Amino acid sequence: MGRNYIAGAEGYGGIEVAEETKETKTDAEKEPDTLKEEVKEEKEPHSEPKKEKKNKKDSETEKLKAELEKKSDLLLRTAAEFDNYKKRTEREKSGIAEYARAGIIKQLLPIIDNIERAAAADKESPDYLKGIEMIIKQFEALSEKLQIDEIAKPGDKFDPTFHEAVMHIEDEELGENVIAEVLQKGYKTGDTVIRPAMVKVAN
Repeated sequence: MGRNYIAGAEGYGGIEVAEETKETKTDAEKEPDTLKEEVKEEKEPHSEPKKEKKNKKDSETEKLKAELEKKSDLLLRTAAEFDNYKKRTEREKSGIAEYARAGIIKQLLPIIDNIERAAAADKESPDYLKGIEMIIKQFEALSEKLQIDEIAKPGDKFDPTFHEAVMHIEDEELGENVIAEVLQKGYKTGDTVIRPAMVKVAN
């Protein structure tokens, strides 16, 4: 009886230990899953802010794209308007220049008419010289009207801006770099030289 009890006890104890071991192993096997769930629970609260951050970034990107498209469209329209303005200005300038040329030529026509009459007249006739004098006076009057001025006369100081020296002479009566003679008249309007004067310069 004692052996059976001991055996029974041992058997019982063996069974009890085995069950405890089995239960312990089962708990141990469950521990990784439990840890995963805990880690997952810890991670889940952080996933929401990341999603919100991504959505915010996407929204800002779309906003920047829209603003860029708007500015690009504005730039293209501005470039087109400037091109049209440039073409219109060029046409206007061309028209103004053409109108100015026509106006000047119209005022020159009477002078040209008198030159042609003088060329056809008898050079021995007194009227010939009168015709030449009339042409000169007409040209002087037109030059004054158009604000065209002569830019050289004998005794003026030589200035390479307005004068072109084609000859040099020695003359004690004249100073250094003084115009001794105007070989071809020069003209200017305002500060713009139309044609430099061809001159003979002393000393």
